[in-house]
Amino acid sequence: MAEQRIYSIKDINRYIRMKMDSDNLLSNVWIRGEISNFTHHSSGHMYFTLKDEGSRIKSIMFATHNRRLPFIPKEGARVIAQGNITVFERDGQYQFYATQMQPDGIGSLYLAYEQLKKKLEQEGLFAAQRKRPLPRYPKTIGVITSPTGAAVRDIITTITRRYPLAEVILYPVVVQGKTAAPSIVRALRAVNQMAEADVVIVGRGGGSLEELWAFNEEIVARAITDSEIPVISAVGHETDFTIADFAADVRAATPTAAAELAVPHQLELKDQVDVMKRRLKQSLMMRARHGRERLNQLSRSSVLVNPSRSLIQHTERLDQLTMRLSRSTDSKLRFAREKQERMKISLSRFNPSDQVAAAQKQVIQNRRQLEAAMRIQIKETRQKLGSNLRHLDALSPLKVMSRGYSLVYNEDEKQLVKSTNDVMPGDVIKIKLSDGGLSCEVREIKEDDKNDK
Repeated sequence: MAEQRIYSIKDINRYIRMKMDSDNLLSNVWIRGEISNFTHHSSGHMYFTLKDEGSRIKSIMFATHNRRLPFIPKEGARVIAQGNITVFERDGQYQFYATQMQPDGIGSLYLAYEQLKKKLEQEGLFAAQRKRPLPRYPKTIGVITSPTGAAVRDIITTITRRYPLAEVILYPVVVQGKTAAPSIVRALRAVNQMAEADVVIVGRGGGSLEELWAFNEEIVARAITDSEIPVISAVGHETDFTIADFAADVRAATPTAAAELAVPHQLELKDQVDVMKRRLKQSLMMRARHGRERLNQLSRSSVLVNPSRSLIQHTERLDQLTMRLSRSTDSKLRFAREKQERMKISLSRFNPSDQVAAAQKQVIQNRRQLEAAMRIQIKETRQKLGSNLRHLDALSPLKVMSRGYSLVYNEDEKQLVKSTNDVMPGDVIKIKLSDGGLSCEVREIKEDDKNDK
């Protein structure tokens, strides 16, 4: 009997996983279901269960995939998800690994619409200060829409009727379906790269929420706000509002209304020109009338009628000013001469030579006083010095020794011997007398009897 092979649980789970990974259906499958047990982990991964009336399956969507979702999954939301089914070897449990997800049904689409609108509004993409004004007289209008729809015919017809000077450039795009949003984004980028349009109209005709969904995509909204050219959004009918409407610089109720906002009406311009002509004519006529009145006033002026009379008055005024100038000049010269004389008299009072002579006399007198004071000071100093010398001589040790006293030093003559305790028998001592010195050896030390005192 052949030996039976025994497998580990890990081997069996790996075998089942390999079988499932090689299955074409399970490697790329679409699933419709309702989300339950939803958890958005701090790592960014989403863990949830997809269920329907008959069964359920554990699911996971990694952060690399869910960050591109156009909506935020929530508990109870119905979705359609794409991914693969395989076995998690550790637990031996098969799971659905989602790579794409979209809302299922109108309710879920409206939820995705509201969530994206709130997100972009919080980022400031809809702020009024971001909106740019439309050019008043555009030369070129770019139109991003379907080339076969009614919207493009309405736009071209309206622009041609209102403002035939403007040129219309069509950027054909797909306006519904999976490829619609990328198609619109590419067209917006192309318009900005070419830089040949002054304003851009982005839109399409009316439709259901699903048909208009391309204009609710986040990439379309961001492409509109990134555009350097002002954008008019014209999607659907007057009651239809899309994310593109909020992101655009101006929202038009219909494509026809967008064309009306993009260009002025030639009849209105003609009326404005006529009004300006009338105003200009009235202004010129009024100015000419004022000019004639002014000319008539000047022609009646006495200056122009009899100019010599005016010159005579000015001549008399000139003579008066000349006389006043002459009198003022003479007065100033006389005042200057008087001031000069006063300065001469004042200067003679303070003649420098007299001051120098007085100063010299004062110096001689000060010198004599200083010499007398110095002689007195020297005499007093000499007397004090002689007195100090006599006092010092009286206190001199030599005077004391001349009366029979002497000084006793140790052998090196650096220390006085003041007591019998300072020497020992055999020490050499030096005795200094008034007329010389002795070198002696101590043979015996005899201390005084303190009791005999």
